[in-house]
Amino acid sequence: MEKVLGQKIPVLNQPGGSGSIGMKNAFEAKHDGYTWAGNADGSVITYQVLDLLPSISYKDWIHYYAILTAPVICVPADSKIKTVDDLIAEFKARPGEVKVATAGVGAGGHLAAETFRKATGIEYRHIPYKGGYPAVVSTVKGETEVVMQLSMEVADMLRAGKLRALANMSTLSLSISDYGEVPPVMQFVPNHAPLQYLFGLYVPKDVPHEVVEAINKAFDAAAQSDSIKRLAREKACAPVNYKGEEALKLSETTGNNVNCILKDIGVAKKDPTAFGFKCE
Repeated sequence: MEKVLGQKIPVLNQPGGSGSIGMKNAFEAKHDGYTWAGNADGSVITYQVLDLLPSISYKDWIHYYAILTAPVICVPADSKIKTVDDLIAEFKARPGEVKVATAGVGAGGHLAAETFRKATGIEYRHIPYKGGYPAVVSTVKGETEVVMQLSMEVADMLRAGKLRALANMSTLSLSISDYGEVPPVMQFVPNHAPLQYLFGLYVPKDVPHEVVEAINKAFDAAAQSDSIKRLAREKACAPVNYKGEEALKLSETTGNNVNCILKDIGVAKKDPTAFGFKCE
């Protein structure tokens, strides 16, 4: 983007509050288009429900996304489970007994397991760990039977032949270098809600129109660049180019699913429907 805009873009890391502190500071800066926020929609769409940014909505931003990742349903490489149908059959043969590893209550893998449960009617035994890596390793070691962490978290074990991927939860087929294609779970469970996370930039929606046009042009160039495609490939993600209304609608779809699950499992601080999310 620097090449197109003709100026340096300094980056300031502001950790804390799952990224909400940086988002708040960016939003409170002058809305002239010179202060952006970098984040993932999986965080941004939950801030009001988790009471981290009660007065700033995801709708207050223009969304720009260049990278997509999603939970990948994995089993040990030597598991008898070869397909999604096999997995569903195993869950139903042993209701509440199949051990599913996650990075913790309310973490991405837990949301994935709950999304899968809602779509298939299965029950499982939740085994939370302190982080994605320990959860993945537990399945490799056979301590647990299934893991549904993000593609970037399971990629190395897939490449090493330690895990088998059955499907991913995005709307796209994920290409993992030195492993292969991982199809979307909707191919096997048509009513499965998509669960995907988009990474990119956020600009306050009331910045001047001419500034938005300049950012759009620079973002298009960046999203289509070889460097972004290479980064996505290395991280087992998919390069994308979503912005504006298209990006907002994708985030809303994820928000409807994620926030309502957070409510179901007792993590949400506020009712998602108060912010326009639709819980079935």
